[in-house]
Amino acid sequence: MNLGCYQTVLFPTEGKSDFSSWNPLKNSQLKGNKISGVKFSNFQVSQRRKCIPMKLKSLLSVDSAVEIEGKEGVNTGSKYDAIVIGSGIGGLVAATQLAVKGAKVLVLEKYVIPGGSSGYYQRDGYTFDVGSSVMFGFSDQGNLNLITQALAAVGREMDVIPDPTTVHFHLPNNLSVQVHREYSEFINELTSKFPHEKEGILKFYGECWKIFNALNSLQLKSLEEPIYLFGQFFQKPLECLTLAYYLPQNAGDIARKYVKDPDLLSFIDAECFIVSTVNALRTPMINAGMVLCDRHFGGINYPVGGVGGIAKSLAEGLIDQGSEILYKANVTNIIIDQGKAVGVKISDGREFFAQTIISNATRWDTFGKLLKAENLPKEEENFQKVYVKAPSFLSIHMGVKADVLPPDTDCHHFVLEDDWTRLEEPYGSIFLSIPTVLDSSLAPKGRHILHIFTTSPLEDWEGLPPKDYEAKKELIADEIIGRLEKKLFPGLKSSIVFKEVGTPKTHRRYLARDMGTYGPMPRQIPKGLLGMPFNTTGISGLYCVGDSCFPGQGVIAVAFSGVMCAHRVAADIGLEKKSPILDAALLGLLGWLRTLA
Repeated sequence: MNLGCYQTVLFPTEGKSDFSSWNPLKNSQLKGNKISGVKFSNFQVSQRRKCIPMKLKSLLSVDSAVEIEGKEGVNTGSKYDAIVIGSGIGGLVAATQLAVKGAKVLVLEKYVIPGGSSGYYQRDGYTFDVGSSVMFGFSDQGNLNLITQALAAVGREMDVIPDPTTVHFHLPNNLSVQVHREYSEFINELTSKFPHEKEGILKFYGECWKIFNALNSLQLKSLEEPIYLFGQFFQKPLECLTLAYYLPQNAGDIARKYVKDPDLLSFIDAECFIVSTVNALRTPMINAGMVLCDRHFGGINYPVGGVGGIAKSLAEGLIDQGSEILYKANVTNIIIDQGKAVGVKISDGREFFAQTIISNATRWDTFGKLLKAENLPKEEENFQKVYVKAPSFLSIHMGVKADVLPPDTDCHHFVLEDDWTRLEEPYGSIFLSIPTVLDSSLAPKGRHILHIFTTSPLEDWEGLPPKDYEAKKELIADEIIGRLEKKLFPGLKSSIVFKEVGTPKTHRRYLARDMGTYGPMPRQIPKGLLGMPFNTTGISGLYCVGDSCFPGQGVIAVAFSGVMCAHRVAADIGLEKKSPILDAALLGLLGWLRTLA
């Protein structure tokens, strides 16, 4: 799931950067069915999902002093094969994939723990996910289980709890739809709401499955590496042509070929909004197909102990491969020498050098801040003509008395009560995660976590005096909580025992994302994914990874970008086969195709 919110109140500790390594699950006594990279725990949840009979020991609590094992620092004179700026999921997947191939990698992270918007924080006995709790790519089958594969590559595995319902929609006209894990159950539910559109429903989601099955049949590597690309084409020509056919298309156009009911089309808009923060007409069909089917194929599986364990496990695996990660290392500049990216400078003045630099920052931060003195490459100008920064979020983390939730409450909810036109408006729709219905160890006994977020532009929060800023936070949070109380949980306000509110300013500060943005969104109706850049950039030796690269936003998408980036970099530094002539031809062709967007 793509919607997510960000860190709200973690404060960096002062002092020297720490080189860190730890295993968040080392002391776990969980038992489950061992699968490569992931173990499905033998737990039942509520009435369907009973509490897990254990409490995962915290290895890093922000309530107390941060103690990190490992070296005091890294050698600034070391020459690395790659330096990765930022330890979000995309950056960590790229780093670990390179390390497994034999590269020496240094990851530089501004904060004191890895993960970015897939991190965590702890308060008063609660373990809060910073961002979304909906984990795609975390199954035991197929080729799109990219988180599972990334963990397995560095010898890590995590216990997970299957979520029987991806999301429960509460929509205008009293439309209530549960997206069940089983595809047939979801289709039965949706067609029961729209029996006159059964054929259209089957055809639209059938096209999603064509895309998913094509992707899931391929070995996923860099689409900018011609030896791999041509090899896949000769092995799977039909699947490659299928993806090429859908590349310039959007989900809304496909839906309108088969569906006429305006409420059903609006429901598909809401489905796509969760994927991309825009409606179906502006959501690339490949993104929609990837997410709307993976939730049924591999399912949504929540990692025991919280989402933050994914990044911690990847970071530990990276170190075990002989590479390094440096915390409290705020990169301020990318160093360019004779037109090539050769190193970085961090805020304490130290410099580090490598054959390649991979930025897990947004493209706006990479080219607008880390390369202040450089002229914007033409392809980045084109990118910024096609895409703008998506708005940020207001996030609310709460601990509540458990009895305020009805039995069998679903983990994830999307709420848009009265007016479809408010879907994309600030504060219009609400996303809610309650991860404790799956993993009770995240909260004190008798308590649940509610993680609420809604879109909010940075402009709403700038220029306010501190007192007014705090008052506005409380006012808007109270309104959002009141809507949930009225729609879902009577008595919610009186059940609150803990609450923290984060704004776009918070997200900008702690995640170093320009305007607190969640990622790119198209300025107008795009031509599918045609305009989305890949990992290479107009500067030699500099690569980008994360949500402002193909295929875009979401956990599975940024993991995909990490896999692709690692493969392209590995070819460029001699760890994979490469053909300079074919490279030049393919990169030129891809650049030309992006101009068509």
